[in-house]
Amino acid sequence: MTEIIAARFKSGGKTYYFSPNGLTFQPGQGVVVETSRGVELGECVEGNRMVDETELLAPLRPVIRAATAEDYKTAERNREKEEKAFAVCQEKIAQHGLDMKLVEAECSFEGNKILFLFTSEGRVDFRALVKDLAGALHARIELRQIGVRDEAKTLGGLGICGRPFCCSQFLDEFQPVSIKMAKTQNLSLNPTKISGTCGRLMCCLKYEQDAYEDLVKHAPKAESFVETPDGVGTVCGVNLLRQKVNVRLEDDPETPRCYHNCEICVVRSGKGKRPEGYVAPPPEELAKRRRPTDPEELPAPPTDPMGAALARVLDKGTEEPVTPQPNQERSRNRRRRHGGERSENGEKKPTPAPAPAPANEREKAPEQEGGEKKRSRHRHRRHRRPGNKGEGQAPQQ
Repeated sequence: MTEIIAARFKSGGKTYYFSPNGLTFQPGQGVVVETSRGVELGECVEGNRMVDETELLAPLRPVIRAATAEDYKTAERNREKEEKAFAVCQEKIAQHGLDMKLVEAECSFEGNKILFLFTSEGRVDFRALVKDLAGALHARIELRQIGVRDEAKTLGGLGICGRPFCCSQFLDEFQPVSIKMAKTQNLSLNPTKISGTCGRLMCCLKYEQDAYEDLVKHAPKAESFVETPDGVGTVCGVNLLRQKVNVRLEDDPETPRCYHNCEICVVRSGKGKRPEGYVAPPPEELAKRRRPTDPEELPAPPTDPMGAALARVLDKGTEEPVTPQPNQERSRNRRRRHGGERSENGEKKPTPAPAPAPANEREKAPEQEGGEKKRSRHRHRRHRRPGNKGEGQAPQQ
């Protein structure tokens, strides 16, 4: 087992592994490491951890030290030097009349080397440019041609989705993207809609490709001859995400119907002739393929006493009482002692009344409490003449 740490030199750049050299680092901490380009200042993105030696492709380079305040000042001076070198290089390119677009200038941590990144449609002879830059900047000069994808990753920006470029945020390496992915996902083949700012196909086409390929395996092809609950017909449309297909039936070709993938049976996949000697099953057999929609035909939910009781109340519309659990009864009693329940907005709820009595007992209760007298009083009040304040009008005879 070998101890390693992971470091990154640019935001959204590739992650490299180094030997901590006996030191302990935390994510977000600056580190000074030795690379193939010399000494560089990076940021630790993954702390110390142990890995198997067989997983390492090459010997690890060691970490020199943890970054100090002086190291950050040196990096700030290098950024100022990069801005100056970028302006000088643009002037020299214009003087030599070279067909190249300067993208970025990178200064090494030690300040003795400057790397210029540029894009161009063809090969560029920049030997004279290198001599002029070396004399003007007094440093080692290196020019490197990059592609349009690398240019977008270096400069950054916003995509058509409104978010920063994926390549400049979290993509370490570019994945191959083909026009076949757009066809599989039923996207528009208009280049302006499926291309990124760099002019190449968008990297996000790769994200859902595996899911679409898996859905294609379980969906029939277009123009397939299938059996449906309503008869036989030809597939005229496929919706992969909803797992549904549109079928043009032989009995009603003008009105395509939509079916779930589990409701159809493929007789002939893709285009072709109808199988010779094929006889469509009777309607009774085809109707058995229909997907169940009645709740009683659907599979029963998991056993749950409280859930089953609530389901019976909702389905049958009865007033079947649900026996509360002991902990629920204790919490309800505690809320009653402390002044009743409260709603979400903080208002106090009234204390729930006891369980209602049966219908025959509720009819007898008013008579036991003088209900007959109250009904006679209300009947007499309705026939009073108007005139007093608060009294209503007499009903018309």
